[in-house]
Amino acid sequence: MAKPYIILHMLTSIEGDITGDFLSTKKGESLCEEYYKINRNYKADAYLCGRVTMEGSFTKGIAPDLTPFKDSLDDFCDYVAKRHPYYAVAIDPHGRLNWESDVLHDEDVGYDNAHIIEVITENVPKGYTNFLKSKGVSYIVCGKDSIDVEMLNNKLVAFFGINKLMLEGGGLTDALFLDAGVIDELSLVVCPFVGGEKGKPLFTNRTAPLTDYKLFKAIILPQDGIWLNYKKNKK
Repeated sequence: MAKPYIILHMLTSIEGDITGDFLSTKKGESLCEEYYKINRNYKADAYLCGRVTMEGSFTKGIAPDLTPFKDSLDDFCDYVAKRHPYYAVAIDPHGRLNWESDVLHDEDVGYDNAHIIEVITENVPKGYTNFLKSKGVSYIVCGKDSIDVEMLNNKLVAFFGINKLMLEGGGLTDALFLDAGVIDELSLVVCPFVGGEKGKPLFTNRTAPLTDYKLFKAIILPQDGIWLNYKKNKK
């Protein structure tokens, strides 16, 4: 089955944490800008994040009001609201994200004006698919209760023409793709910090077997950071 070329692009500490107080330091903020620059240089068709990441950055944990749709039947056929030059793909298996419109607005041009694609299962609250339609948000159904990554990848290519995808956390979502064996490339911007506030790891609850990646680039960045770029070893 078809799949996009998938790049895991993350900002981490030396320990491999993707959250923590290192992000609010001067060096962390500077390297975050380097992270955004690298993202833009990839010129991907879409970026993908999990529900927690999308809540933290955009919907702020506010639950959607499904009252207007309580008497409507949910449609579990995939819904392509429109084709768009750039997409934001949200892993939201149980339908918790509250979108105000069909595009995201972000200060960084590498993320701004992306059309939203919700990745859901059939286990969403009653009325949620009709809520998404009312906002013009596209959605694809990829399982009954948990996300089928192979199905997801195939639909991203077939319905939206997404051939290059930036995978950008959080740890549960990163592990979902690692366990499925579909991450083609790793792009890690490493901040020069160890210790401090305990953060969340790059991969949370992973079960993947040992996976071999080949170092492609290692570039020293400002503020004592480094960009490590690996590609999957195809032996």
